[in-house]
Amino acid sequence: MTTTSKPAPGRRINWLNVLTVISAAILIGVEVFGAAFAGGWAIANLFQLGEQVGFILQGLFFLLGLFVMVQFVRYAKTVEPFTAAD
Repeated sequence: MTTTSKPAPGRRINWLNVLTVISAAILIGVEVFGAAFAGGWAIANLFQLGEQVGFILQGLFFLLGLFVMVQFVRYAKTVEPFTAAD
C-alpha cells in the first residue's frame, strides 16, 4: 500500500514580482543617487560654498535618496507581492 502526501499548503516566492521590483529599484536608485551627488556638487559650486560643504550636501542628499528608495521598495512590495499562496 503506497501513500502519497502533499506538501503542506504555504506561500511560495513569486520570482517574477521580485525580479520586477529589484530591476525597478536598480533603475530608480541609479537616478536618485546620481542626482544626489550631482545636486550636492552643483549647489556647492553655484553658491561657492567649498568642497567640504559640497561633500556634506552630497551626504545629506544621499540619505534623502536612501529614504526615497526604502519607501519605493516598501510600496512596490504592496503592488507586486513577493509571495503567493499555493
